[in-house]
Amino acid sequence: MKKTVLISAKGVLGIFLTLLLTVSLNAQENFGGLALYTVRDNMGDDAKATLEKVKEAGYAYVEAAGYNDGKYYGMAPEDFKVYLNGLGLQPVSTHQASATLDNIDTELAAAKKAGFEYFVIPIPPMGLFTYNSETKSMGMKGPISDLAEILTQMGKKCQAVGLKLLYHNHDFEYKVNEEGIVPIDYLLEHTDPKYVNFQMDLYWVTKAGADPIAYFEKYPGRFKAWHVKDMDKEGKFAPVGEGTIDFKRILAQKEASGMMKYFVEQDMTWDKKPMEVIKISHEGLKEIGFH
Repeated sequence: MKKTVLISAKGVLGIFLTLLLTVSLNAQENFGGLALYTVRDNMGDDAKATLEKVKEAGYAYVEAAGYNDGKYYGMAPEDFKVYLNGLGLQPVSTHQASATLDNIDTELAAAKKAGFEYFVIPIPPMGLFTYNSETKSMGMKGPISDLAEILTQMGKKCQAVGLKLLYHNHDFEYKVNEEGIVPIDYLLEHTDPKYVNFQMDLYWVTKAGADPIAYFEKYPGRFKAWHVKDMDKEGKFAPVGEGTIDFKRILAQKEASGMMKYFVEQDMTWDKKPMEVIKISHEGLKEIGFH
């Protein structure tokens, strides 16, 4: 009888340890973030089903890009947060292209209810952004000092409600403008890190011919989030790990950057489906050494 009890105890312990190991391994499998802009069409068709697939693809947190009329992808901010949490996904960041100094208080309240930490301005706001359809190039109008002032005011409002403001770049901010100024340099030097920091899009920095690491070294700690987006030999968007960007070299300088969170993003997926691309990119993250 004693022998039987001893074996049973070992069996129970073995089952417990197996379950514990399984839970631990599953937890380790889900890591990193996804910018939902990558799957925007899927989110428009069925946001909840898409978020389930994002979780299944291995991601642990998300960045929204679907705020409209006070809702995120058709869900009230509180409901969006509850649904994400129910899946085991964390709402970390939100791109708010519609934010202005007039409506930002309302948008901040929504972002706060949704559980976000970072409030991201993805392009120069309030009509400053420009796009040339002939050259397919982006830019902005007005002096860069105007953008710095707007971001500072927005950043102070974010700080007051417990959110963190980030500005997301494209390529033009890393190129000399008509004023003879590199816009990102001006923004870094004329904003207070207490109120304004940055989300570095690694694809667009590379596209502009700039070196991310040089910026980490010159402006340490200012790049709190990254968009991990690869570039193929033709200069087009590519799944992470299938392009030409040396992410291992960049990742080695994570501490200097100040990066706290990163998000896979691919603006266009060409001949592949977005849901296929996010799986490929997550495997790429593993191979590169992201966790």
